[in-house]
Amino acid sequence: MQFETDPQSIAAELPKLSLVYEKHPLYGVDLFISGKEAASDLDLLRQNGVTTVVNCAVNLDFNYVRQADLVSDHEGSAYGPGEIRYYKIGLIDGSGNPDTQMVAAYYILRAALEQILPEKQSYPRRDRGNVLVNCRGGRSRSVIVMALFLHLTLPSEFVTLAAAIAHIRERRQLARAEWYKAPKPVLIEAAGRAAEWVRLIEGVR
Repeated sequence: MQFETDPQSIAAELPKLSLVYEKHPLYGVDLFISGKEAASDLDLLRQNGVTTVVNCAVNLDFNYVRQADLVSDHEGSAYGPGEIRYYKIGLIDGSGNPDTQMVAAYYILRAALEQILPEKQSYPRRDRGNVLVNCRGGRSRSVIVMALFLHLTLPSEFVTLAAAIAHIRERRQLARAEWYKAPKPVLIEAAGRAAEWVRLIEGVR
């Protein structure tokens, strides 16, 4: 029988920020996972060279705008470029996501690493650095999206999706007692289907 554990006590035991892969060979950057606490801590992100955040949680948002007047037509407004580049996937931590959303999550994370911003005043945040993938607790949605990404971009190192999940569980220091729901089984199943679809899209057997 599996017993629910207090989420706050579990979160307290996890590192605030976890380096899950150093210097990805295709992109040359470090990849991190966290919950909301690290994703909202701009000082911590800067200290770790994080310039891009990919938020996997539909029920969580951040306001990274500190200088709304950095772009001329944003002056005096409540919006503007954030202090870092910010991408949103918006997964539910359980059932309810369309299957195609996990495919989209993989491509959004790739876009966060590959997108080249134009040299224009309206695109002031062009720094390319390390990437953080987050959700509320950094235990389920962010883990499965990162695992799918590692499995598909480094197939010789992570031959299976399960191998990528195991690697991230270790690097994130997820408690073994929580593995049955970190990440959620329904998300693992969706990621497995997404991996097959991506291979079909890209013509990889």
